[in-house]
Amino acid sequence: MRAPSSVAAATALLLLATPATAQLHKLAVQAGLRYFGAATDTPHQRERAPYPESYPQYDAILANNDEFGQTTPTNGQKWLFTEPAPRLFNFTEGDYVADLAASQGKLLRCHALVWHSQLAPWVEETNWTAPALADAIERHIRAVAGYYRGRCHAWDVVNEALDEDGSYRQSIFYRVLGEEYLRLAFRAAAAADPDAKLYYNDYGIERPTSPKTAGALRLVKMLKDAGLRVDGVGMQAHLHADNHPSAEDLIATSEAYAELVDEVAFTELDVRIKLPVDEQKLQWQKECYQKVVTACVKVKACVGITLWDFYDPFSWVPHVFPNNGASLLWFEDFSKHPAYDGIIETFKSLIAEAEEQPKRRSLGWRA
Repeated sequence: MRAPSSVAAATALLLLATPATAQLHKLAVQAGLRYFGAATDTPHQRERAPYPESYPQYDAILANNDEFGQTTPTNGQKWLFTEPAPRLFNFTEGDYVADLAASQGKLLRCHALVWHSQLAPWVEETNWTAPALADAIERHIRAVAGYYRGRCHAWDVVNEALDEDGSYRQSIFYRVLGEEYLRLAFRAAAAADPDAKLYYNDYGIERPTSPKTAGALRLVKMLKDAGLRVDGVGMQAHLHADNHPSAEDLIATSEAYAELVDEVAFTELDVRIKLPVDEQKLQWQKECYQKVVTACVKVKACVGITLWDFYDPFSWVPHVFPNNGASLLWFEDFSKHPAYDGIIETFKSLIAEAEEQPKRRSLGWRA
């Protein structure tokens, strides 16, 4: 008996949807990126602690390299965990993600050597002289980046050095050393891991007219003018579903950074929704994710996109921004956000567009 037309239509839609399983990284590579990845954290810690029953399904999704070909430790390589006391180094949490990446054949982005937040208390509590703090920074970078030498595709050397107005953040590092701490950090990182790509990483630097974007450009130029190696700029891209940059803005910003560095990346992508979730907000979120993908593929220097985890319960967003959430691609029940299929659609469209260009040129069309 022939299926009713409604059933046949539903079956056809299901068949069309089926290929959208486990192919984010695969399609990203086909579109010309080096990777599409997701950050992850240590099991039983922080946001992951209340959800042990979800680990098997979560781990299976993360392990599929067609889905995620790259990962980053969301927390385990930060100062709080790697040097909890002076000259006492602990790589347990960082090793969890680094070992996971190695065992699964994923690219590893390492994060973050110098950051004002999640510092070990002793760093903030010490009454520093400039030489003593400079020595502590150099020692920390030498130990941590040296320990992971050869394992990290890239290091976020300095994270979030700028305030919202583009001026330097008044961190312990800046108060004691001024902008010299930035030069010191990149110099030490280059010596500790010569093959890693060295990044400046920040949030709020995705829009071309933002004063913070201008500050990031000045910061990178200052480092380059000092003769230091800065390979990339990481746009964290913690974005808002209801107010996000256009693809054109993201392209313009990325191209501005690419005038100074060899590569750019979207390093901590999530798109938060003001709760409660509804269909319109999910549509806005989908469009935002699609714009990021479009921008990265369209900019030659953009090497990849990293989600700041992929499973909503493991997101940092609800813990920091009350009444916000659902910022990633998988809901708590492991169903996917519409944004997942939107990303797939965008990659496929951009791949088809790229394949069409040689055909147009061969027929004498204007590309």
